[in-house]
Amino acid sequence: MKTFNPHLLAALVWAAWLATVPSGRAWSDEQSPLERTYLSPPVRITDGLVKAGEGYFAPDARRICYQGVPQGYPFYQIYVQPFDPREPRLTPPLRVSTGRGRTTCCWFSPDGTRILFASSHLDPALDQTEAAARVQAEEDAKTGRRRRYQWDFDPEMEIFSAKPDGSDLVRLTTAKGYDAECSYSPDGRQVLFVSDRDGDPDIYVMDADGANVRQLTNAPGYDGGPFFSPDGRWIAYRTDRLEKDMLQIHVMRADGTGDVALTSGQGVRWAPYWHPTKPWLIWTGADHSDPTKRPNYDLWIARSEPPSGDGEFRIGPPLRITDHEGADVLPSFSPDGRLLMWTASRDDGGGRSSSQLWVSTLDLDRLEKDLGEKNR
Repeated sequence: MKTFNPHLLAALVWAAWLATVPSGRAWSDEQSPLERTYLSPPVRITDGLVKAGEGYFAPDARRICYQGVPQGYPFYQIYVQPFDPREPRLTPPLRVSTGRGRTTCCWFSPDGTRILFASSHLDPALDQTEAAARVQAEEDAKTGRRRRYQWDFDPEMEIFSAKPDGSDLVRLTTAKGYDAECSYSPDGRQVLFVSDRDGDPDIYVMDADGANVRQLTNAPGYDGGPFFSPDGRWIAYRTDRLEKDMLQIHVMRADGTGDVALTSGQGVRWAPYWHPTKPWLIWTGADHSDPTKRPNYDLWIARSEPPSGDGEFRIGPPLRITDHEGADVLPSFSPDGRLLMWTASRDDGGGRSSSQLWVSTLDLDRLEKDLGEKNR
C-alpha cells in the first residue's frame, strides 16, 4: 500500500499559495512592463463570492465554470456564469452544485451540454463536517487568525455530471475514497480523473458514463490535475514523485505510456494547460530555492514538442508572462486561444485583494516571436 501525507500535499494544491496573502492587503493594480508585453490589462470577471477560482471556458466561450466560496458557507461550490469574449465583465453566476459539501474541478463537455464536477454532498456525516468548519471559522474570526489554505482529500468526494443549470445530476464514481480533478477528452467519450482508491492519488480514465475505469499512473506520491491535449494523444499533469511535496509537470501518452518529466529543480510547477491552437503549454510556477523568501507564483509558457516517433515528449525554454506581487495561478485558454483566464490576487479597484478570476487578451504574435527566439 502506498502512502502519502495529504496535509503537506494540500499546501501545494491550487489555492494554497493564494492564502499566503496577508488579510486586507491590496496589491497594486498597475500592469508591469513584462505583463504589458503579452497581456492586455486584466479584467476581473467574478464578484459576490468570498473567493473564486479555477475557471474554464465553455466550448463556445459564452459561459465559464468555476468554483467559489459563497457568503455564509464554508466550502467551495460550482458556478456557471455568462461570458462575453468581446467584452469580458462581471455577470451574475448560477450555482450548479447542490449547495452543500466540498466541491471542485468543474469542466464543460465538448458539446457544452454537460458539466463535470466533484462533490462530497452525499457525505453521511456532512452535518458534522459543516458544523466543525463553521466553529473553526468563528474561532478564527474572534482571534484574527488567518489559516493557510488546506485542501482535504475528502474520502466522500465523488464525480458527478449535470446539465449546466444544475439539473439532471448523475453520479459517475462509486468507489471508496477521493475521486475528483476531472476533465473530458476532446471527443467527450472519456473522463480523466484522480482517485486515491489504491492508497494515494493516481490518474484514472473512464468512459463518460462512468464505466470501464482504467488506472494510468501508479507511482508513489501525488499525481493530479490531468488534461488531455487538444488532439487527445497526450495527458499533462502535476506530480510530486521527483521530490516529496514539490510538484512538477509530467506528460504521458493517452494510454499512460511514455511518461516524462517536463520540469524539475528547486521550485513548484503545476496546473499545466494546453493551448488549443498553438503548440504551447502554460503552467503556474515559483522558485523555492531561497527558504527566506516568499515564493511568488506566476504564469509560464513554453513550446511543446511531441515526438514524431517513439521518442520523449519535450518542451522548449519557458517564458514568464506574469510577475505580479500577488499570486497568479491556474491558467486556462479560451477555445480560440485568444484569451487567458486565471486565478489571481489583485487589487479590485477598491483597495481590496482576494482570490478571483481575471481575463486578458493574449498578444499571440509576440508570444510566437519570443518563444521562437527562446527555442533557437
